[in-house]
Amino acid sequence: MTSTPTPGDAGRPEPAPVPSGPVLSPRQVQLASAAVFATFVLNGFNFANWAARLPAVRDQLELRPNEMGVLLLLGAIGSLAALPLSGLVVQRLGARRTILTFAVINVVGLLVAATGVALGTTWLVAAALVLFGIGTGVWDAAMNLEGAAVEQALHKAVMPRFHAGFSLGTLAGAGVGALAAWLQAPVVVHLAVALTLSLTGVVISSRWFLPEGTHSETPGSADGAPRRSVFAAWLEPRTLLIGLVVLAAALTEGAANDWVSLAVVDGFGTSNAVGALGFAVFVTAMTGMRFLGTSLLDRWGRIAVLRLSAGLALVGLLVFGLSPWMWLALVGVLAWGAGAALGFPVGMSAASDDPLRAAPRVAVVATIGYSAFLAGPPLLGFLAEHVGYREALLVITIPVVIGLFVLRAAEPLPTAAGARPRD
Repeated sequence: MTSTPTPGDAGRPEPAPVPSGPVLSPRQVQLASAAVFATFVLNGFNFANWAARLPAVRDQLELRPNEMGVLLLLGAIGSLAALPLSGLVVQRLGARRTILTFAVINVVGLLVAATGVALGTTWLVAAALVLFGIGTGVWDAAMNLEGAAVEQALHKAVMPRFHAGFSLGTLAGAGVGALAAWLQAPVVVHLAVALTLSLTGVVISSRWFLPEGTHSETPGSADGAPRRSVFAAWLEPRTLLIGLVVLAAALTEGAANDWVSLAVVDGFGTSNAVGALGFAVFVTAMTGMRFLGTSLLDRWGRIAVLRLSAGLALVGLLVFGLSPWMWLALVGVLAWGAGAALGFPVGMSAASDDPLRAAPRVAVVATIGYSAFLAGPPLLGFLAEHVGYREALLVITIPVVIGLFVLRAAEPLPTAAGARPRD
């Protein structure tokens, strides 16, 4: 079907041919797909074990809401400092070595932070969270790039399933964290056991990644275009608009990751274990929607699915922030989680439509998205100081609405995996 230009087409680069690289057998691609899925699971598992214990961290360090926001900000600073160079790091080290290296940094950062909590030393926790943020950010960008390469090899839009793996990992981590909170296990003991197991899983799964070079940019494309700097993507309008879509999605997801457990505890006067359960409801909704994501994208396309997601997120946030009853607020969390599920993976797929330039574009989009974690925690923490956690979360409806106006930028390029004609 012939289509007419849309606002999202402005500045869109022409599709490039798929770069030459190793010849992959169907078995190699399937094993790589399973390995990437496992890596996403373990990344989410690490994060959720920490996030589920934030009420205990706050209590042990005796932090006010605004102080907690600043502490969470430090992890985002670490990620943002490292993310702009993540595309270059992957091209130099390869996806496998990048993921292994920064998974270790992620784990070390969390273990040192947990030690700081046990010692009651806030400055040690703060420094460790910067290290944790560096490890998390580059690991995240590298596994998304590896996932994009698998998606291109499969010729099918499977990125939502990989992000469903992340959500599945957060669900498992939230469950482990809730159990540890119920048992009143020390944060440092809980994380030492959980993170040792997860790092072992990363080492094992990385053995089946795609061969190095599969997702490398070639010296020049077939049409004679010269190789470009990895920083040139920062000047591409389409890439920047996709980054804005991901920014709105990341704020919607990140606000829940950082604050929903505390909002349930303080907003309804419940225990820390019930707060962790509220976080588990959110990640359960995200997991289910991400498993449905590929089918929804195949049937309706990126733009319709992104509109549905934004609508669900808006409704969920409003219900959670305004409901006087906890059961209805949890229904809002369910809708909120479903609405937050697909923005980030769809944005990563859109940034990777041209495999020759996927690495720098993923780095740009991930950096813009992670800036949500820089702005979100302190803003919500300072607001919560004055109006309460649940009411403060209502401010996230603003970027969700803004994101609705730039969704067309994520329209697939003609050669993208899972591309479908426009209506």
